[in-house]
Amino acid sequence: MDNLLLTAAQMRALEQAAIDSGVVTGLELMERAGTGAVDAILDEWPDLAAAPGRAVVLCGPGNNGGDGFVVARVLVGRGWDVEVFLYGDAEKLPPDARVNYERWREVGEVQTLTGRDMDGRGYVPDLTIDAIFGTGLSRTLSWELCDAVKQYAWTFTQGTRVVALDIPSGLSAESGRRIPCADPPEDRLAFPTVSPAAALAIDLTLAFHAPKIGHYLGDAPADCGRLRVVDIGLNGGATDVETARLVCGPFEGVAKASGHKYDHGHAIVLTGGMGLTGAARLAARGALRIGAGLVTCVAPGPAMMECAVQLTAVMLRRCDDAAALADLLEDDRINALCLGPGMGLSDRAGDLIDAALSARRHIALDADALTILAERDDPFAMLHHDCVLTPHGGEFASLFPDIAERLNVPAMEGPAYSKVDATRDAADRAGCTVLFKGMDTVIADEKGNARINAAVYDRAAPWLATAGAGDVLAGIIAGLLARGLSPLDAASSAAWLHVEAARAFGPGLIAEDLPEMLPQVLAALER
Repeated sequence: MDNLLLTAAQMRALEQAAIDSGVVTGLELMERAGTGAVDAILDEWPDLAAAPGRAVVLCGPGNNGGDGFVVARVLVGRGWDVEVFLYGDAEKLPPDARVNYERWREVGEVQTLTGRDMDGRGYVPDLTIDAIFGTGLSRTLSWELCDAVKQYAWTFTQGTRVVALDIPSGLSAESGRRIPCADPPEDRLAFPTVSPAAALAIDLTLAFHAPKIGHYLGDAPADCGRLRVVDIGLNGGATDVETARLVCGPFEGVAKASGHKYDHGHAIVLTGGMGLTGAARLAARGALRIGAGLVTCVAPGPAMMECAVQLTAVMLRRCDDAAALADLLEDDRINALCLGPGMGLSDRAGDLIDAALSARRHIALDADALTILAERDDPFAMLHHDCVLTPHGGEFASLFPDIAERLNVPAMEGPAYSKVDATRDAADRAGCTVLFKGMDTVIADEKGNARINAAVYDRAAPWLATAGAGDVLAGIIAGLLARGLSPLDAASSAAWLHVEAARAFGPGLIAEDLPEMLPQVLAALER
């Protein structure tokens, strides 16, 4: 259902454990990585396999550079004309990388990767390999390197295929953010530096053994092109500390079993006043479509008629104040609430939130509910572990200003503070599950479990950037909570289903379409 994502440190530990066990040597792993990379490249582009051409391999001062030397040697063995450039001192290469440097030297020469050496070359290669820095990069990039890669990219990568080994150079494997380049000297201030990851316009990134957490966060989806995993023969992948999992489908319990309607829960969605009920009605439709047995919109008197003319399968109850909500919640068959979409920021809305939290039900809090909480001296005083907060970036910054500030600090060194770290810290502080929205949505609970629902690469769903989409998501979460899923599982499943519904519809999507696509998505899961 979901896949473990690794940090750079965890990947190094797995490799070292395999080496220490005697199952494999570091040289053998490097050979597997380079050979596997070439196989993946030629599988990705069969025309390159059919007609060997010219390649340029940009190698760096670590083991990623060693992988690059292997790629260069393997390509030559398959009939390619290859040039290799090295950034750094060959005498300081790690032992395994140095061995492969010497092996390459028996095949061809190694040129120095500087801006000067990038000038005056007479052809555009068919293939460029970025093997400068891999997942272990943890320091600011030199201005000279950034300038050299920029000059190469701007001059020689138009029309070529560009492949990054493990991760594009200059990206953090933890946060997915670009690590800054150092400031240029005064005589070069007119020539701004550009991260190699951005300058090279990568077409394909080859992750060795398993994706890293940074592949799905921050700038990485934009800089990685397509993402493929290359098997290097490491068995398993268990780690002592689980960092995050990639959500690859809904959790058990989403498929509906037999029973009557109350076996599948009763969710209520609180609306705003007259003219402000649309968001709540979208949420209610999402809750109903995901399988909650009953869904009721709870509206103040002036909004009752507006809701009544719009609702059919969704039921309607009047609720003017917190006391009325408390009375309604005496019915213990009501087991989930959705608060926030279109509620407004009135004192009445705040009182309703308090009444709902006091009732200790499963609650999805979104939009206006989050704004109201953020304005309080202690936003989290009444929250409990059955709550799910669903902030976008601005709401997250209002609720957790210090965490957001830390997240926004440029990644000058590694391991960088990531969106996963931020969401986990927020969940710990709030004492409940937090779903931090974005293309790289992160879900974490107060126990430290974290998951990433990434609408990137082949799951990109740009149509979700439309008014009301978040309201539907909140409703889907509430519906799954009503059906008995845990807050973490409900939020993770809802995020995945939300993206799949958008992808099923495609361009032209509006929020009203999302609930209506859920039956198609759910039916596909049962095939």
